[in-house]
Amino acid sequence: MGKPKGLKDKVFTAAVLKMSFRLRGDEQSPAYLGVYPGVLRDLELDDAEVEQYIDDNRDAVEAAARGGRPAAADRTGS
Repeated sequence: MGKPKGLKDKVFTAAVLKMSFRLRGDEQSPAYLGVYPGVLRDLELDDAEVEQYIDDNRDAVEAAARGGRPAAADRTGS
C-alpha cells in the first residue's frame, strides 16, 4: 500500500482540481458538483482550506491545472 499523503499534498491536489474547473468556467457543471465535494470528503478537507491554499499559491496551482510548471522565478522563490 502507498504512503499516506501529507496535508500539503492533499490540499494541492484539491486546489488543482478546483482550479482546472475554474479556468474553464465549469465550477457549476454537474461534473464539478459531483466530483469536488467527494474529493473534499475523501481528503478530509474543507473548501475554505482549498481556497486559502489557492490564494497563497495561485501561480503554482494554475500552472499545474494547465498541465505545466510555474515560471523559473516562481519555482526559485525569486
